[in-house]
Amino acid sequence: MGSTTIRNFDVTVVGGGLAGMAASLHLAKAGFRVACIEPETGVRQPVGESLDWASPALLETVGLPWKDLIQSGIATYKRGVTMQLSQGEAKKFRPPLWVAQAPFNVVLHTIHVDRMRLDRKLQDLVVARGVTIIHDKATTVEKRGMRIVSIQTASGAKFDSPWFIDASGSLTSFLAREFNLPAVAYGPRKVCLWSYFTAPLAHEGTTIYLDPVRGVYQDWIWEIPIGPDTLSVGYVTTGEAMKKRRDQGLPVADIFGLQLARFPRLAALSLKDPGTLPRVTSFSCRTYRGVTGPNWIIAGEAASMVDPITSNGVTSALRHAEEASALIARSREKSELPYIARKLYNIRVLQLGRFFNGGIEKLVYDWPVRDRLGIERAATIYTNAAWSLNGLYSRLRPRGVLATVAFGALLNVFRAAAWTIYRLCDSRKT
Repeated sequence: MGSTTIRNFDVTVVGGGLAGMAASLHLAKAGFRVACIEPETGVRQPVGESLDWASPALLETVGLPWKDLIQSGIATYKRGVTMQLSQGEAKKFRPPLWVAQAPFNVVLHTIHVDRMRLDRKLQDLVVARGVTIIHDKATTVEKRGMRIVSIQTASGAKFDSPWFIDASGSLTSFLAREFNLPAVAYGPRKVCLWSYFTAPLAHEGTTIYLDPVRGVYQDWIWEIPIGPDTLSVGYVTTGEAMKKRRDQGLPVADIFGLQLARFPRLAALSLKDPGTLPRVTSFSCRTYRGVTGPNWIIAGEAASMVDPITSNGVTSALRHAEEASALIARSREKSELPYIARKLYNIRVLQLGRFFNGGIEKLVYDWPVRDRLGIERAATIYTNAAWSLNGLYSRLRPRGVLATVAFGALLNVFRAAAWTIYRLCDSRKT
């Protein structure tokens, strides 16, 4: 075995995705010497191109103004969400107008983004700020109780730092597994198939295609215009449903094509390039408890995987990165993170993850509410609550004890309402 190379930085960040890059950039701006450990040598193809209405302001904080992204072709306008049923008229959703009024003044515009180009642009900003990116894989942690002393990598390097951030993503969740953190899970494991098509821009918005079946867990298809003539199209279903189709001998490309064929516009897209092989990933929606320690913080999907139908993944990653790096910056002269500040971060991550995932599961994915009220009413209940609470969080930016507790109480009111609606509809099934 070769000798260990010891590398010293002020902060070691594990993971070079959106949350890891954003955290690295915030910390470098604050004057920290930052190392970012990322096994991939290129930018990965991520899912999460339809952004919610809180994302543009967060992108501004990392030096990516949304207007510049539009002008450079990295982004397109998202002026609402359209729900298209296989049979029936399309229904358009927009955030409630009251969140744009005083005292909240939330800006009601957002964007779709070409994530490959966006992430590459962010990586360029990170490198320009002096962050050291190491293409390696974090493998083990040296600990003293709950405190991290160092992180070792597959190449034999050892990173000693006063502070650590885990932004390794939902599939790795490096520190959550290392510390055996408990998770709150929502819904079954899901599989996502997606590809890109050349097609003219139909309208400036995301389209969600649904074909509700009574008593059946909901699958769905997205259509996101990430460029003037480029569409991202994806299909999300449960792992169990995917396994049944694969057991029937259906190739992944055929499964994808058959789902698109249910909707005339998507069928026409698939016919233009019948040989398109979709990308495949799987995910479980869950939020970990206790995502901070004395000198470490978990951020992004490593802390909380939010269902992609909520469009909240990018916002969550950028929020976590901003809050985690600010907490470390405020603790620069201390030996560990303040106990209360750590607990408040844990609470905010858990409560928001539970709110988004629990709401979408009870009101849209599962069938009792959807079958009783109809998919349009169920979706309206969810989107009005989600967009309103998301706007409030963006405006109020709860950080202290009173703000975090008050906002958490408000989230719990909406979660309790969703649970009550679900139980009422479930008890009255026919």
